[in-house]
Amino acid sequence: MSKLEGLLRYPDLRQGQDRNLLVMLPGVGIEAEEFAAQGLVAAAQAGQQIVDVIAAKPNQALYLDGAVAPVLEDAVLALCRANGRARIWLLGISLGGMGALSCAAESPEGIEGLILLAPFIGTHGTVAELKQAGGFKGWQAETSAATMPERRILCWLQNRLGGAPGPQLWLGHATKDRFAAGHVLLADALAPDQVVEVEGGHDWTAWRTAFLALMARNPFG
Repeated sequence: MSKLEGLLRYPDLRQGQDRNLLVMLPGVGIEAEEFAAQGLVAAAQAGQQIVDVIAAKPNQALYLDGAVAPVLEDAVLALCRANGRARIWLLGISLGGMGALSCAAESPEGIEGLILLAPFIGTHGTVAELKQAGGFKGWQAETSAATMPERRILCWLQNRLGGAPGPQLWLGHATKDRFAAGHVLLADALAPDQVVEVEGGHDWTAWRTAFLALMARNPFG
């Protein structure tokens, strides 16, 4: 079984040395080409900043077992770093959000920021733990029943949200998303200008609307 099921490149045709790279990671049932079809590639490249886009689809199992980071590093990120790219961003939708967080938790040094659209940050039980603890600040990994990949992500988020250096965090989510409980906890821990909440559910209409709103805030600036 291939570790990377899809890899599409969308270079920004504008000239310039000051470039960003945005790697887009889909969730379950989403193909790499849907980012362009749904307008997210065009939206990312519509601002003043130069943004080259790569849509990468890892095998779903890599998200769940926490093994996505080395695969993306070997297939995409290492080459970009070797070419001198300093501004690498990751965008993840749903389970792809977990993938983006996994990459940041493994090697945050070379990642400028994460754009998380309706990210899956853990099972309902894990999110319930977070809520019972009063959010990320009070959550304790030592007593958690979360899986090891979930725990690694939550520990990294806990440290980052607590002020540790690392990639920027931008969140877009919808009011009726089935993972909304986790999104609200994350939104509460972020600065308001880094969060967009829209009407809708766990679907492309909500994700596209949230992404357009986030791009209007010029996260790459």
